[in-house]
Amino acid sequence: MSLSDEGLSPKAAVPRRPKAVSIEALLDVEKARPVLEQIANKWSILILTVLCTRPSRFNEIMRRLDGITHKALADALKRLERNGLIRREVLTTTTPVGVEYTITALGRSLQQPFEALYAWSMAYGPELQRAQEEYDRLRD
Repeated sequence: MSLSDEGLSPKAAVPRRPKAVSIEALLDVEKARPVLEQIANKWSILILTVLCTRPSRFNEIMRRLDGITHKALADALKRLERNGLIRREVLTTTTPVGVEYTITALGRSLQQPFEALYAWSMAYGPELQRAQEEYDRLRD
């Protein structure tokens, strides 16, 4: 029988203590994961941030989100609408008929956390970049 079979670390021959993970913590992850998968991707966050300032039409959102494809924007808008975070309104008073997207109260409830993430990215972005460069330099 080896040390590891007895729960001992082979290097120090000291019993390893298992990390304490409560059942509640695992259940919280199971609840949070599907929600976070819907709102925590880069396009959802950026779209909601754009719509927090004012309602916008598809092409305006696309211009403001440099790099997003037509398909990625269409898919993200559908997902956000399905989740009740934005509302799609057909503008029949315009020629040609247009569509405008507006953030809902539920979507607006994400404004403060997204602003905090944005502020963090502005404050720590240079540090993140330095860490990436250091990592890459050590790996080359």
